[in-house]
This record gives sequence, structure tokens and C-alpha cells, in this order.
Amino acid sequence: MTSKSRRRGAGDATAMPPVDVARSLLDRSRLKGGIDDSAGYLDLLSDSAPPPSVSQRVMQNRLLARVYEGYWRPMFTRGFSLGGRGTADYQRDLIDRLAEPGARRVLDVACGPGLHTREFARNLTGDGVAIGFDLSKPMLAQAVRSTGSERAAYIRGDAHALPFADGTFDTVVCFAALYLINDPHQVIRELARVARPGGAVAIFTSLATGVSAARSVRKLVQAVADIHVFERDEVTRSFADAGLVDLDQRIISQGQFVSARKPL
Repeated sequence: MTSKSRRRGAGDATAMPPVDVARSLLDRSRLKGGIDDSAGYLDLLSDSAPPPSVSQRVMQNRLLARVYEGYWRPMFTRGFSLGGRGTADYQRDLIDRLAEPGARRVLDVACGPGLHTREFARNLTGDGVAIGFDLSKPMLAQAVRSTGSERAAYIRGDAHALPFADGTFDTVVCFAALYLINDPHQVIRELARVARPGGAVAIFTSLATGVSAARSVRKLVQAVADIHVFERDEVTRSFADAGLVDLDQRIISQGQFVSARKPL
């Protein structure tokens, strides 16, 4: 993609369709098989193996994908604030700060049905694209149905091995998912790797605080819900180990937002 193509205006009819922009950003050397685009998103995975965790298998449910944005996710987000709005309000402010206009590239890892992907796509211009990346077919199918003609495209793949070259994206986010992922620290390394120098990386995830800080409670949550509850400095340490700087950790009740940038 040339710098000229990235400067095209929002109304320019020659701008590439977002799915083609997404395809052009794939690093072919990192792909293990073909690309199936028959469902409206780029599917990079075979179906030979089930998702590795119980919680990820739950995300394959078609009904959950349909009610996720309207019911499940708002309820789950409020649960992190023990019924309050602190988590949702801060996330709204953070997305507003990160959703800068222009021909920018944004990666939304574990995007679910694409709510935040669409928000990041709203202000983009030219061949700017917001790519939603997820493991779940039903979630991505719902994302495609909900997106319309915005500058958003979707890819099905494994977040442990993102199929992009180093420094591809201006902004990389992963909200409300790291606690469900088999190796979250490997995913953080991948988030940092694909961010461009000077680019932003931001996540929202669980935190061991209050009642959840008790080891017995954390073990119970892990055993019953297959959710990892992170220690206070676990994620920030992983960000630092991945080479990210200007770390900011915002703790709100049972959750944490961590944001940083990749050094120039």
C-alpha cells in the first residue's frame, strides 16, 4: 500500500474494499494454509481442532453471538465494576482517544461481533481499515452482518500467532479477552510486535483485587469458568518485557486497562 493510497479521502470511490485492504496486509510467510473468504471474512484456520479452552468453546455458540453486544457484554462489563458503570465509561473514553481519524490501520484482537471494530472504523479515511480478529466463526459472521459498508474487515485466526508483519498497525487493542486465552503473555508479545513504532497498544482484562485476590477464589474462577485472574503487576510486566513504554494501568474494581506505546 503506497502512501498516496493511504491519503485518499473518505468519499473517494477508488479506495480499496476493506476486505481487500485486510488481505493485502497479511504476511504470506506466516500463513499455514489457504484463505477462505466465502463467509465475508478471511478465514485462515482449518476446523480440525476445537478451541483449546472451555470459555473459547462457549464463544462458538451462534445464539451467544447474536445477543453478545446487546445483552451479554454489557452485563459482563458491569460485572467487572460490581454493577457500576466505571469500566464501561472508562472504556468509552479510551476508545474515543484511540479512534483517531485518517488513513490509519487498527487491529481489534478478539473482536467478537465487531462492536469496537466498527467504532474504530467510523473515523477512518482512504484505505484506512479497522480489522477485527477472532477465533469464533459465529462471532465473525455476526460482525459481518452488523458492519455494512464501513471501513472494517474481519479475519479468523489464532491470536498467539498474528498473520501480519512487524509494525503493521497504528493501533492494536484487545478488550475483555486475555483472561480467556490459553497463553495471554504470548498474545501480548504479538500485539506489541505488530504495532508500528510510536503506535498504541491497549487491553482490558481481569485483575486480582478485593475478593478475587484470594488464591482460593482465583483457583475456583479458573476451574469453573476457565477465566485467568491476573496479578496486579502481571500484565504491566508482560507489556514491559515486550518492549512497550509509557505504560499506564488504570484499575477499576475487578478489572484493569493497560495502555502503552511502541518506542520509535
